Amino acid sequence: MKPLVSLFLGLLLAGCAGDIPRAIREAPAETVLPAEVLDAPEAWRGRAVRWGGDIVSVENHKDETWIEIVEKPLYPSGEPRRTDSSRGRFLAVVPGFLDPAVYARKRSITVAGMLEAPISRTIGEYLYRYPVVRVASHYLWPAEPAAVHHYYYYDPWWPYPWRYDRPPPRK
Repeated sequence: MKPLVSLFLGLLLAGCAGDIPRAIREAPAETVLPAEVLDAPEAWRGRAVRWGGDIVSVENHKDETWIEIVEKPLYPSGEPRRTDSSRGRFLAVVPGFLDPAVYARKRSITVAGMLEAPISRTIGEYLYRYPVVRVASHYLWPAEPAAVHHYYYYDPWWPYPWRYDRPPPRK
């Protein structure tokens, strides 16, 4: 009986992590922040990173897609945390075409790849230096479901011995 239970649990756990790439699930041995890369770009060039956050914009070029991302801290699974704290922005360069309708603004994404030389671009009129990640693997996290609002009818003659939550009768 124990081998059967062990097999079932193993298959169940294997199915849960099936579509998230291994490079996203497992952090590199050495972690670095975008600000540290900008302080010494040549020291970090060519190193592997796993960064994630919220998409700001998507630009499709001839053979690649540039994704501007506001960096967020990651959970051990690689998923970006839902927080207002950020340690900067970075550019993810993904080979091929990514649809901006799918990779939309405010969607969460995690990328894994190699650091390249930083580039400067403007945010409004402000000149900003971006660390650049040449992406080997990426994962677009499922969109947050829309908030569900439940509206309940509360009887104006409240102190009944029972309480019920149901909509008002139609007139």
